[in-house]
Formats: sequence, C-alpha cells, structure tokens
Amino acid sequence: MKLAGSERLTVAALAALVALLCVLPVARLAFEAVLPGGRLDPGLVLGVLQARSTWVATLHTLESAAVGTLIAVALGLVLALLVGLTDIRGKTALVFFALLPAMIPPQVTALAWAQLFGPSSPLLRTLGLAPPIGTPNPLYSAGGIMLLLGVQHAPLVFLSVRAGLRALPRDLVEAARACGASRRRVLLTVILPVMTPPLVAGAAIAFVSAVGNFGIPALLGIPAGYTVLPTLIYQRLAGFGPAIIGETAVLSILVGLVAFAGFAVQGLALRGRDYRLSGTGAPLEPFALGRWRPLAEALVVGLMLVIVAAPLLGLLATSLVPAYGVPLGPGTATLGNYAEVLFRQDVTVRAFRNSAALSLGAALVLALVAVPLGMLLVWRGSRLLRALSAAADIPYALPGIVLGIAAILLFLKPLPLLGFSLYNTIWIIFFAYLARFLVLELRPIVAGLRQLDPALDEAARMTGAGFLFRLRTVILPLVSPMAAAGAILVFMTAFNELTVSALLWSAGNETLGVAVFNLDDSGNAPLASALASVTVVVILALMALGSALAPLLPRGALPWTK
Repeated sequence: MKLAGSERLTVAALAALVALLCVLPVARLAFEAVLPGGRLDPGLVLGVLQARSTWVATLHTLESAAVGTLIAVALGLVLALLVGLTDIRGKTALVFFALLPAMIPPQVTALAWAQLFGPSSPLLRTLGLAPPIGTPNPLYSAGGIMLLLGVQHAPLVFLSVRAGLRALPRDLVEAARACGASRRRVLLTVILPVMTPPLVAGAAIAFVSAVGNFGIPALLGIPAGYTVLPTLIYQRLAGFGPAIIGETAVLSILVGLVAFAGFAVQGLALRGRDYRLSGTGAPLEPFALGRWRPLAEALVVGLMLVIVAAPLLGLLATSLVPAYGVPLGPGTATLGNYAEVLFRQDVTVRAFRNSAALSLGAALVLALVAVPLGMLLVWRGSRLLRALSAAADIPYALPGIVLGIAAILLFLKPLPLLGFSLYNTIWIIFFAYLARFLVLELRPIVAGLRQLDPALDEAARMTGAGFLFRLRTVILPLVSPMAAAGAILVFMTAFNELTVSALLWSAGNETLGVAVFNLDDSGNAPLASALASVTVVVILALMALGSALAPLLPRGALPWTK
C-alpha cells in the first residue's frame, strides 16, 4: 500500500531514530576496531590478538558457553517435553517457575547460588549442613560458572521447544500411533527429529546469551581468576580507562564474532534438510503417564526446588543475618539489611531511583516508538521498514558488553554542534537501554497487530483522517495491551540490568545491577543479598501484573503466560 505524506515523514523519522540507536553505535565500534584513533594501526590489532590473555579468555568463553549450552539443552528439553506432551498437572505454575531463572538477572542468580553453598552459608549453617571452615565454595570455579549459565539459559531452550511442540501437527503423531508405534517410539522417531529446528534454535540462542553473559562470570569468575572475554573487557577498561578504548574495541569485535558463530553453527546444522510439515494445527492429545505421573511430577517439583527455590532461600537467609557466616535463628534474624539498603545507604537509594527512572523512561519512550513502527511494518510493509525491523534486532543480539563499548565510543567526545558529551552521565545508560530493548517492546506489538484486522484503520483513512490522528484514536486503543506487555518486559529487564551498565555507570549514576555487584565485590554479602532480594520481589510483582493482562494479549506476548 502506498504511504501517505504523513506516513512517509513518520517512516523517515523512525529510520533516523533506529539508525542512531541500532546502526551507528555498531558502525562506530567496527570503525574503531579497524582504524583505531582514525588511523590504520595493524600493530594494535595484532597486539591484542597475540596477547595470551586474549586467547585464554576466548578459550574460557567458548568452553563455558558450550558446556552451559549443553546443560541448558538438557534441562530445557526435558521440561518442554513434560509440559508439551504429557498430562502432568500444574502446567501453568510449572511454566512460571521454569521461566523464572531467565527473568532473574544473572548477577542475582550468581549471588543466590553462591550464598547457598560454602562453609559460611547462613542457610547451611542453620541446617547444620555447612562444610568445614576453609572448604572452598564450589561455585567459584569454571564448573560453577558453567552450571549457572546452563540454569540461566535453560528457559530459552524450553521456550523454543515448547513453541515447536505447539505447532506440531496432530495428524503426524496420530498416524504413527495408528501404525502401532509405542509412545516411546513416536517420541524418538517422530517428535524429536521434527523438533530439531526449534531445539537447535534454542541451543544457538542459549550459546549466544552465554557468550555475552557478564553477571555470572563476573561474580563467580573474577574471584576465582577465571576470565572470559566480557570480564576481560571490563577489567581492562576499569583498570586503564578510555586510554585503551581501541584495544577493548578489538576485544568487543572478537566477542561479537564468537557469539555470532553460534548462529552460524545453527545454519550449518539445519542446512540441506527439509523440516516443513503438513497436517492439522489441533493441539496434541497429551500422553497419559498413568502410574508414572506422580513420579514425573515429583521429579519436576524436585528440579524446581533445586534450581529455583533453594538458591532464593539461600539469598533470603543471607539477607536476614547481621554478618555473613552467622547462622539464621530467632536471636540473629534481622531486617536491618533491608532498612540499610532501602533507606540509609545513599548509593543503594540512588541506585533504586536511577534504575526506576531509566527503566520507566525507556519503557515509555520505546512504546511511543514501537507502536507506529509496528503498525507501519505489519500493515504497510516495505523494504525499508523490514530493514528497520532487522536493525532493531542488532543491539539485542550483540553481547551487552559490546553495546557498552560501542556507546562509549559514540559519546566519548563532545557531540557535534552541541558541545557536550554523554560520557560519564546517566544519559549514556539511557541511550544504551533504548537501543538494547527496542526489540522487546516491538515484538508483542507486531504479534498483536498481525492478529488484528486493519479494516478500522482503512475506514478511518478513507474518511480523510490523518496518520497521527488515526494512530492516536484507532491504533493505540487496539494495541495498548500489547504495548503494555512490551513495556513490562522492558522495565523488568532494564530494572536489574548489569551487562550494559557495568561499563557505562559513573559516580552518582549507579544502577541496581551495579549496586548489587559492587556490594558483593566489596565483601558485604548481607547487604548485597538484601538488595537482590528486593529486586526479585519486584520481578515477581511485574510477572504477576503481566499475568493479569494475559487475557488481553496475543498468545506468547509474555513468555510465562499461555
């Protein structure tokens, strides 16, 4: 459909904004890696690539991401098959708790698990299960990092496989059963082979997310001397500042290449095979587990207790004691840590204020951008609009540490004509949030618009209503639930974010993720645990709000709803 004049102006404005947010930072990063300081310097690139620390960190990145991905695939696949194929009870609650590890920030996950183990764990000391004093905490190791990367990203595999099972034609399974195949044979010879694309896609996303994960390797790896590329970049930049920005740009490109190698492997794994299906889209008839159902349900409940409840209980126990290592009991339990982080500590109070303002601001601005962009993309369509949609994916696909370096490069010097710099201000974090989370706001809106009939908009257009008037009076009321769902995702993700802001914060501009990391890094585990516990409560409240909106949303707009 031909665009009207006001629509063309809107597209031009959106194109400029997406280019600024999503294309320019990446282009600036690539330029700095190739031409550091604006001049060709092969020695700098070779020096970074030849450094032993670079290749040790690269090897650690690959091995931790690969093993973490295998753990994520094992956990995510089992849970998805139980939810998607069997008649186990409580599936709604199971989906909620299965996705919770992905909703909790990585630094909080690492902190919770670290407080669960070790000789000083308040929870283990209370239960009399703590190992002898002097025993090292097993989480501060390569194995601990790999385990938590698997737990953190298992929901990504779960979501991908669950979506594939929902699209599996019922006729395919019924035909196999009619031929006399047992349920086990149907699973092994029909369902699992057909689930190869979503399983590989989930594994690729889990691998890329593990490569870019900063919170878990930072909290567990830095104390253990286990360095991955994101933590190497952080340590180099924190130690030497902008003077080595060229070197960190090269390292950032290396992180991006390692991450995108995961998608390349995904393409190779699926190349040359046809996975197209035909048949009815009716839901599969659940496999009746019979006498095995209580055992399967017990297995699932036990798994949720181990990977979700136990770490959070460890976090809560640490937050309620006056000092790390003190057993929790009637005489030692205190809410003083919560009072300290919520009311007395200037840094944590400021971090709450900063994170709330940044997250809410990003959610509102991105909603204003995503509504017209989604409407034009779905109901008008053009090569330029499709290119804008693809560009919006770039900052989210890149590891957060890479986007942080790109933002520093873009705003390190004063802005042309304006004469001031965003570097060392809160606005550089806000810019990075807009770039990284645009796709989270856009996806629910696009999903909702694809299920709506554009007849109302076309009727209003035929009466002579302008684009902005139609956008305000027709489109916005239709997509407001989807926009709200996207805003919840943006706020929830940005509120506890660390990977991007770890490089961008400055004194007075701390975020909650940075505050939790700094408190733990300084050895104040009870305060860090109290602050992290509050953020978990906020996450749960936002998920509950999203669940209340679920009847108004298209299927899959929020990952933890049906």
